[in-house]
Amino acid sequence: MPILNIHLVRGQSPAPAVENLLLRCSQAFADGLRCPIDRVRVFVTEHEARFMCVGGKMVSDSEVMAPYFSFIVLEGRSLEDRQSLLTAFTDLIVEILGAPRELVRGGIVPVAPEDWSIGGVPASHLRQTEIEARRQIAAN
Repeated sequence: MPILNIHLVRGQSPAPAVENLLLRCSQAFADGLRCPIDRVRVFVTEHEARFMCVGGKMVSDSEVMAPYFSFIVLEGRSLEDRQSLLTAFTDLIVEILGAPRELVRGGIVPVAPEDWSIGGVPASHLRQTEIEARRQIAAN
């Protein structure tokens, strides 16, 4: 279920660097959530510079690199796990793409298990035991 989407300006980062970012973020996601990597999905969405504005300036006018990412996780993940992922993804974007740390933004989108499906079946039905264990850990 874990899904990460990273938004970049098209052409600012070489394809091999973007591929490295995808692979390293996939592993960081699996490690950070202690889940099988086959559940992880990581995407890069590239936008034309003329469709991005940062700090009140068009990116096409400034060449600024200011990536944004967001990730989806099922509710019940601990605050520590979620914040650790914010740091890990930021670190990887800075390391691999050379983006200025202060311009990288990221966010978390928690989803209730009953509002997420896996193969058309609500996650609340498929992974009830797993979800309950995470809720108990978060409560302690």
